[in-house]
Amino acid sequence: MQNLEAGLRNAIRHFWHTRQQQSKRQGEGGRDRGARSAVTGGKQMDGLVQLVRELLLAAKVPESCIAVDNRVELPGWFHAEKKWDLVVVHEGELLAAVEFKSQIGPSFGNNFNNRTEEALGSATDIWAAYREGAFKPSARPFLGYLMLLEDCDRSRAPVRVVSPHFQVFPEFRQASYRDRYAILIEKLLRDRLYDGVCFLSSKITSATTGDYAEPNPELTFAKFVTPLLARVAPICS
Repeated sequence: MQNLEAGLRNAIRHFWHTRQQQSKRQGEGGRDRGARSAVTGGKQMDGLVQLVRELLLAAKVPESCIAVDNRVELPGWFHAEKKWDLVVVHEGELLAAVEFKSQIGPSFGNNFNNRTEEALGSATDIWAAYREGAFKPSARPFLGYLMLLEDCDRSRAPVRVVSPHFQVFPEFRQASYRDRYAILIEKLLRDRLYDGVCFLSSKITSATTGDYAEPNPELTFAKFVTPLLARVAPICS
């Protein structure tokens, strides 16, 4: 854990470098296509996934227990299965499943709504499957969620709310998308939909420096990964 900041900086550099390469390769069809490829490209978050994997390995979790890229499908209750980004299974027991997500500009509105629905849907689905015995003989697994948001003028600008019939909750008034993500992720944790969460932000200029911010002190990477290691390592090591 001593080199956590250095590992995070390397992962942030990987994120922005991969995004730039994806946009460059796929942008020939036009500016919109290039921006869309950067939003949907799945390899951008690999640096963060691998950082968590390395921390698990350093905590003596066997490599064979950790699945990334392959063998990451878990059954759901509302649909047959879903791919998670990182799964830990030890001797037939599901110990952890983690989702890594990102959002970059210029469009934040629809993408924020999609990310919100995904996070809620994934948690609801897997907990229903757990309730119905899909992972027997597993005890309650650790569910994790990490979000990396582009830090820019648009993500920091206040967003107008539209509420013609009823009042929105006060925390959403004049809240930027950066604020809304912090609100969302904190509520996911407080309502126990996820056991560990993390909210990071970073500017596009961080491709060389790896600079990042942790906008909410409750949602730091350390507070996300510490309970994950505490849950998994004693069982596997």
